[in-house]
Amino acid sequence: MTATEHSHSDCHQAKAGSAAKDALVSAFLEHLPRTRSLSTFRQYSSAARHFLVWLEGRRIPLTSVDDAIVGRFTCHSCRCPRYSAEQLSNPEYVSRVRRFVRFLEDRGDISIADDIEHIGTHLAAFAHHLSAVGYSLVSQRGYRSEAEHFVCWLRLSRIRWREVDAIVVDRFASHDCHCAIRRKGKLTEGTGPAHRRRGVRRFIGFLQECGVVPRTTMLCEPTEDPRFTAFRSWLRRRRGATDETIRRYLHEASRWLPALGLDSSAYDAATIRDVVLNQDAERSRGSVRMTTTVLRSYLRFLAARGECRPELVYAVPAAPRRRLATLPHYASPAMIQRIVDSCDATTPVGIRDRAIVLLLARLGLRAGDVWRLRLVDIDWSKALLRVHGKSRRPACLPLPQDVGDAVLAYLERVRPKVKEQRAFLRVQAPFRPFASSTEIAGIVARVLARGGIHGVPTGAHVFRHSLATSMLRGGASLESVGTVLRHRSPSTTAIYAKVDVAMLERVAQPWPGGVSC
Repeated sequence: MTATEHSHSDCHQAKAGSAAKDALVSAFLEHLPRTRSLSTFRQYSSAARHFLVWLEGRRIPLTSVDDAIVGRFTCHSCRCPRYSAEQLSNPEYVSRVRRFVRFLEDRGDISIADDIEHIGTHLAAFAHHLSAVGYSLVSQRGYRSEAEHFVCWLRLSRIRWREVDAIVVDRFASHDCHCAIRRKGKLTEGTGPAHRRRGVRRFIGFLQECGVVPRTTMLCEPTEDPRFTAFRSWLRRRRGATDETIRRYLHEASRWLPALGLDSSAYDAATIRDVVLNQDAERSRGSVRMTTTVLRSYLRFLAARGECRPELVYAVPAAPRRRLATLPHYASPAMIQRIVDSCDATTPVGIRDRAIVLLLARLGLRAGDVWRLRLVDIDWSKALLRVHGKSRRPACLPLPQDVGDAVLAYLERVRPKVKEQRAFLRVQAPFRPFASSTEIAGIVARVLARGGIHGVPTGAHVFRHSLATSMLRGGASLESVGTVLRHRSPSTTAIYAKVDVAMLERVAQPWPGGVSC
């Protein structure tokens, strides 16, 4: 073949290659929504052509393109004709390239080994499922977004569904996102790993229930530290601690247990003291006392198992607690009634919150009592309420009329029909109990905020203090208050003697030397 013929052949191939690129880019632009501006179409066209030129220069076939190839493109020292390296530094420009690659995958120009057919249908079914079970619109959008994001990331990473396990989910949750997912014209914002992981697990659980993904897919939670497992068992079986106490103890222990080290036989007094003394200045006195309490308990647990020296318990510094040194925080009966009336009885949240507030205010229940309340604990025929309290011995309290009416209104009008024994559940899907009694205190704080009520101590315990104060000022004895509040020791009730003004006036001695100044 002569030089002229070679020249004509190269020219013909170049024209054919240019025509093929033009056809791909034209099809891509036709796929984009018609609402985009002309300048936006030009930017998409430029990004797609740049990528195709780079592939041709590197002699990379289109069928082998994956996320790694796109990554190489975004990092190359650009000397492509008509293009510059500054374009590659623009995330929007790279996003358009990834959008182009995704279009080619959907069209079949880039083959992908996908072991689930019609994944878009399953995404639509997942969205319908979220709506059917009662998720809020915000939750629906969040879960759908994470599911679509995960599908896109799996495709870019060339990971098949049967290869998905906990490690793959963690990789997705922590990946530096450059996926071609857009919401309202913007790239998907970088949600936290916890949001990504939660959304993916819910989507995979839905696919498993539908039989699309085998249940052999390993998505188990990370294994717990064996020390926590043994400590939990000891607290429950040997010390009779409640689930809430165990949760608080383990949460506190997780702060400083890594600093103690794995070898408990090597613990010394200096290390034990440092756990208590070297804490953040922002921690309250109550938090420091919690540290000393849990640390002593943990050292006793180790000593009982023969894993540390028993005398180390005495190395924990004392955190003094002055009994009866403060006044209990309380609110007047009028303020308590104002808080109850501030709950909107026309909304599901208001009906639930009103029932919770009345249980706290009329019966002096603790937040944990309301959190653990079960349907079987309410005896409607005898108007009694079984309360488990801090100990393992439940007590029965009379159910006042207004409290019973509020609880019944919640059960009949608001509480979802689910197989759950806990009385109070979340009003939005998933309809499950609160995670801990802390959420009951959070409900009280939100009731105060919604009602515009200020000057009242936050937390659920203010109702308990207010009930005791009101009883004493109404003429009840300390013994009666202790019975209602289910105190096991009279010394616990003694703190309320300081708010019984009438009794204090009777026992107060005259000021020495005459009238006080």
